[in-house]
Amino acid sequence: MMAAAQKPLSRQPQPPKPEYRDGHGFIAEIIRTNRRKSADIRVEDGAVSVVVPVNTPAEKIDQLLAAKRRWIKEKITLHREMTPASSKRYVSGEAFSYLGRNYRLKVETGNFSPVKLLNGRLVVTVPRGTEQPHMVRNALVRWYKRQAEQKLTDKVERFAPMVGVEPAGVGIRTFKSRWGSCTARGKLEFNWQIMMAPNRMVDYVVIHELCHLIRHDHSPEFWRAVGRVMPDYAECKEWLKKNSGKLTM
Repeated sequence: MMAAAQKPLSRQPQPPKPEYRDGHGFIAEIIRTNRRKSADIRVEDGAVSVVVPVNTPAEKIDQLLAAKRRWIKEKITLHREMTPASSKRYVSGEAFSYLGRNYRLKVETGNFSPVKLLNGRLVVTVPRGTEQPHMVRNALVRWYKRQAEQKLTDKVERFAPMVGVEPAGVGIRTFKSRWGSCTARGKLEFNWQIMMAPNRMVDYVVIHELCHLIRHDHSPEFWRAVGRVMPDYAECKEWLKKNSGKLTM
């Protein structure tokens, strides 16, 4: 008997073309939407985003950023202080893992341009100054999150019919000590940093969370459900246990 067609999963809305404003010491991503009547500034993972009504002029956004600059910088500073120390310097030549493969970073100086994967390099352009390493890190985080939203949604759509479930949607989050979660409403949420792991490990995390739509525990029945789709899941589970400390920024 043929399986019913899967409903397309809801993806987090993305603007047709990324839009950014220089906040003088930070870069703000502008997200235009018809769902808001007023502006909302968010600082997540040290990165600044401004959600505004779709027709908000750039000048008004700049005025808002100027008025809230002190508050924004305080939030960014707090994030840095709470983030564990990293050996990364966010300079050209450093290697960053994406789906298990290392790519060298290339930092160019100029008006901000988001990260692009070009000719085997992660290329980003940021203004010169003492804040440059932080801007590079935030640009990389944004890039990883975008890749996660696209790749993980694709993988969920691929594996959901194999598991025999229909998740309510896919979200990308930052978790301190886990790779994913399944909400009571059936939405799957994933840690964007899993995108640094090899592709097979990402598959395992997706299958793991899909199986939680069948069993919300880690009972033998749950692991049997995982094993039906991925017989070698134990190897992936062990790899993540041993290497999770390397999959951070």
